[in-house]
Amino acid sequence: MSIVKDQNLAPAGRRKINWVRDFMPALGGIEARFEQEQPFAGLRVAVSVHLEAKTANLGYVLAKGGAEVRLTGSNPLSTQDDVAAGLASLGVETFGIHGVDAQGYEDLLIEALKCHPHIVIDDGGDLIDLLGGKCKEYADCLLGGCEETTTGILRLKAREKAGLLPCPMMAVNDAKAKHYYDNKYGTGQSVWDAIMHTANLVVAGKTVVVAGYGWCGKGVAMRAAGMGANVIVTEIDPFKALDATMNGFRVMPMDEAAKYGDIFVTVTGCKDVITPKHFAVMKHNAILTNAGHFDCEVDVAGLAAMAGEICGVSEPMQSGKSIRELIVELKGQLEEAGNVPVILIGHSWGAFLAALFAGAHPEMVEKLILVGCPPLTAGYVPMIGERRRRNLGPGEREEFDRLN
Repeated sequence: MSIVKDQNLAPAGRRKINWVRDFMPALGGIEARFEQEQPFAGLRVAVSVHLEAKTANLGYVLAKGGAEVRLTGSNPLSTQDDVAAGLASLGVETFGIHGVDAQGYEDLLIEALKCHPHIVIDDGGDLIDLLGGKCKEYADCLLGGCEETTTGILRLKAREKAGLLPCPMMAVNDAKAKHYYDNKYGTGQSVWDAIMHTANLVVAGKTVVVAGYGWCGKGVAMRAAGMGANVIVTEIDPFKALDATMNGFRVMPMDEAAKYGDIFVTVTGCKDVITPKHFAVMKHNAILTNAGHFDCEVDVAGLAAMAGEICGVSEPMQSGKSIRELIVELKGQLEEAGNVPVILIGHSWGAFLAALFAGAHPEMVEKLILVGCPPLTAGYVPMIGERRRRNLGPGEREEFDRLN
């Protein structure tokens, strides 16, 4: 039985889910095919994702494809209680409550695993961590699964290296549909939506420090520059740092960048990117934000220990220098999946399901597959093209066919 905060919120959640479905053409095309072919019939699928309308649609499509789905959140700050209730009312077992503590979060993850899943969809690596550790008894039927985010891929690689990976996994994060659409354009936009909505500040003319120049960092830096910010990038990979330089951004270590930034955005997937030594040299009213999967990139505890006073983002400080730490205040809004434009994450989930389609056939999954886009996108790209073609006139269709 589902575990949600309030089942009375279901109508509002269903409205959100129904609205996003109209803007996810890739997933819609796959849904029609899966409903007819039932590729997951007889399979149990455990899903851990940012639990909001777009990801709820993913769980619903899996169920339409014949799967027995158990879906939970991958971060309690991004879980939307109305969507969780709405998805549960649509017949998908759902375990998610916004704002639960660490133990409550783990308990909900374990509830999703009690079905002894054949396939896991992970976002951050928490399900696989449990299945390879304290919940090994639920891993007896595992065929394989997928990992959606950079943080989770790093954890998978560490487990594979240590010989502790409980099943084969596909790195959907490496698919073009994921890092182009979701990471670069989705996170690039949603981060600034959340910052401006919360802080109510003009970005133009400010110095923005972007920590990490992967696909998410590229999107964040690109949008900041487009709004007139002076962008500094910090990056430990020399090739990515050179890429940032050749894109016109200043590149320097965080130790140096800390004294210049007005707004800081961490998108590295690593721990302790910004620490007390950086807080000490920051400007008055510097704003710290995190767009990585977990809130470990900024040392929040270290900041709290240094603070003479803690108040809300818009509240005035009584005295001293103010560093506005938005991680807690945003309550998950900066989590990329929670605010990514609908059509972009629709493409991303299309790649996800294409990978799962392969994962549903054990003979196709023999080892850890850390692969890029070809096997993940071939099935759903034609569906997008066909939907676009239907909306063209006869002459336009002829040109479309010639080009594609």
